[in-house]
Amino acid sequence: MEWGNFWSGHLPRTRYDDYLDADSLNAGDQGFEKLVSGMYLGDIVRRVILRMAEESNIFGDVTPSSLFDPFILRTPFLSAMHQDESADLREVGRVMKDVLGISNVPFKVRRLIVEVCDLVTKRAARLAAGGIVGILKKIGRDGAPGVVGGRVKSDATNKMKRTVIAIDGGLYEHYPKFGNYLQLAIVELLGEEIAQHIVIKLSNDGSGIGASLIAASHSIYADN
Repeated sequence: MEWGNFWSGHLPRTRYDDYLDADSLNAGDQGFEKLVSGMYLGDIVRRVILRMAEESNIFGDVTPSSLFDPFILRTPFLSAMHQDESADLREVGRVMKDVLGISNVPFKVRRLIVEVCDLVTKRAARLAAGGIVGILKKIGRDGAPGVVGGRVKSDATNKMKRTVIAIDGGLYEHYPKFGNYLQLAIVELLGEEIAQHIVIKLSNDGSGIGASLIAASHSIYADN
């Protein structure tokens, strides 16, 4: 399912999303992707940290110049900081020093950075979950009674079937907290009884597999 260019005024877009979109090579396009994709999450966090540095001097009187560099803080670094469970958050300090050139970051600032990572990642996961649940509702796999494809679902036909959702990409594969937030949001939206029938599986090279299936389907119809 390609949903990157989906947009709605109901989506929780912030000033950081507006700035990112304006600075991107495809301003005005791929609005949903810029809220949930691993390509952009790290830069949203950078923009939040930059504003805190400018307005609250969390790194001192001078804002580090590295914070003005777009996409310098990639999502793998975001994941490393977010999942830092050390007592002194040393991984946060390492990323800030090695990637952004900011040394001796106070512990309270490290903890604040982790909170920013958490908020941005949780929002992305919940939005992705909302998209998944929306699709499940559309195809009648959300457990709710109603009409699907012109047919009324009775109690018998409404019996839940196992639905497997294949997800491709490094964000889900390498960022466990994102995956956890995604699963929790699906349970929250559907309820535990329905959500237990929804299985999310990692699918490597999902785009290539999808293209192959489309080509195979076209060949079958062409032969007929």
